[in-house]
Amino acid sequence: MPAALSLAIMPFLSAAQRRAGLELGSASAVADSRQTLLCTYLSAVLLVGLLANSLFGWTWADPIAALVIAAVAVKEGREAWHGDNCCAPTGLTALKEADGAKDSCGCAHGCSCCG
Repeated sequence: MPAALSLAIMPFLSAAQRRAGLELGSASAVADSRQTLLCTYLSAVLLVGLLANSLFGWTWADPIAALVIAAVAVKEGREAWHGDNCCAPTGLTALKEADGAKDSCGCAHGCSCCG
């Protein structure tokens, strides 16, 4: 039941977060909206696995869904570890970009916070 509620509510929450983030010029709010949308996709994967298992007796569907969720978690973790997710300038990069080379969300040039 919580996964179904998440699937029903999270897309609207993500859109509201994104709108608010863009209006406020907050890159962190926009990035959070993307994570909220990712949670929606993960809820959908979970529901598909559970429903396939319960409706069709496909016992393999639930573990496959778990592997998809684990793969997404590993991908997100690696991106965060390497700093490949929403660009947060640090060190010399922050000094170079201090001259204001940012887009409408406040992301540095070439970052995908808004996309």
